[in-house]
Amino acid sequence: MSTVVNVAIHASQFPNQVRRDLLESLRSRQVNHKFHYDSHKQTQQWLKLHQAYSPSRTDSDCAGVYDASFAAVTQRVEQDNAHLIGLGCGGGQKDARLLRLLLERGKSVGYTPVDVSVAMVLVAHQAAMPILAGGNCSPLVCDFLTANDLPENEAFHSSDETERLMTFFGMIPNFEPQVILPKLAGFLRANDHLLFSANLAPGADYAAGVNRILPLYDNGLTRDWLMTFLIDLGVTMQDGTLRFSVEDCPAGSGLKRVEANFIFARATQISIDEETFAFPSGDSIRLFFSYRHTPETINRLLKQHGVSVLDQWITASQEEGVFLCRRS
Repeated sequence: MSTVVNVAIHASQFPNQVRRDLLESLRSRQVNHKFHYDSHKQTQQWLKLHQAYSPSRTDSDCAGVYDASFAAVTQRVEQDNAHLIGLGCGGGQKDARLLRLLLERGKSVGYTPVDVSVAMVLVAHQAAMPILAGGNCSPLVCDFLTANDLPENEAFHSSDETERLMTFFGMIPNFEPQVILPKLAGFLRANDHLLFSANLAPGADYAAGVNRILPLYDNGLTRDWLMTFLIDLGVTMQDGTLRFSVEDCPAGSGLKRVEANFIFARATQISIDEETFAFPSGDSIRLFFSYRHTPETINRLLKQHGVSVLDQWITASQEEGVFLCRRS
């Protein structure tokens, strides 16, 4: 295996744009989630957290659900050539399993792991290389919320003889639905398949289900991961308290989400170059949110943006679902 990896970096993750996004996060008191994956330390913290709490790691039934979805989507690939685009690839373990199945079916496969984090795309690249045997892998670092030219980007291009699959695992909960769903719909061509997962609220009582999963977030590993953003900016644990709560969607969608807000117990300042942000006692900054869906809300929201659910797989715990989609 080569000791050099070529990684393409989109302008949406150039230093000047990242700095603007950071300043906007501090001005608005709403942290862009991408800043929790910015450093190698944060990437390692997230991978450790994912290993400890993600149902795909802790629930054998959940792993089986993903495997069933992978088997189903590979059966739909008719062309000899396939291009897998992993949007928000994370560590790439799920993409790697899908790549293996495609190769076992005799497909010639290319892989584009996409993430805001250089460290993440490198981890995903590393996971894929033993399967691709050093073959076609083109990591791309970008912020796909602000990168409006991605459909024309070389990394997204495939010939007419190549069938595209897109994955979007574990990402839907961390975006406002009215923002991310039009983006996803815009990426899809007529014959593309999209396979994505969503965290679900278990049980018949939606509100009770969201409250039931709160401990999956309010734990030491999540606190350490989220607080790294503030600590790296000079905030200390003595400056306030990190508080988790269940809140309603501010856009009035009827969804609920888990929020993590840091409440300042004393006046604190954060300085970025020549700009200073003052946080008086009692002020807060939202570090994180994660929506909880149901299969019904997923189907309804996707339909509003011209995307149909072809099949779905729900874990026995009802805490996670995988959805196979295509443009309507």
